[in-house]
Amino acid sequence: MEDILYAPWREEYINNKKIKGCVFCHISSHAQDDEEQHVLYRDEHCFIVMNKYPYTPGHFMIIPHAHIDKLEELDSKVWLHISAMAQKCVRLLKEGYGAQGVNIGMNLGVAGGAGIAEHIHMHLVPRWSRDTNFITSIADTRVYSSDFEKIYRKIKSLLPKYI
Repeated sequence: MEDILYAPWREEYINNKKIKGCVFCHISSHAQDDEEQHVLYRDEHCFIVMNKYPYTPGHFMIIPHAHIDKLEELDSKVWLHISAMAQKCVRLLKEGYGAQGVNIGMNLGVAGGAGIAEHIHMHLVPRWSRDTNFITSIADTRVYSSDFEKIYRKIKSLLPKYI
């Protein structure tokens, strides 16, 4: 039993109440829970929420309110709005948060790698030179070196300047 990684902060993931149905639709329809759900922003077309299981500190998603699993069927007006939001959010991550680069991506469908395939969403992942370390490369484990709540508050405080 030498290969144990102690991570008490993951207890919430195991013991947390499970949302029935689409988690993104739940977040979309429960604006009163935005702080608890770590929603950064919402408008008539979409919302922006922190990724609870991020690749790097500051990883968030832009998600349309519409429950849809096919990008090709998303209303063009909503897609253009999400794309414009992505541009603003990249600027926020680079200028406001200090990211040296940003990965943007959508995993469409289970075969495309989507963890929540029934509701499309766009990932924005801030990146820094040499942010991949040995534990990520060898042990397929990520080290999250910053406080999630602190990052949420920081990014949320930056949004009015960039959106």
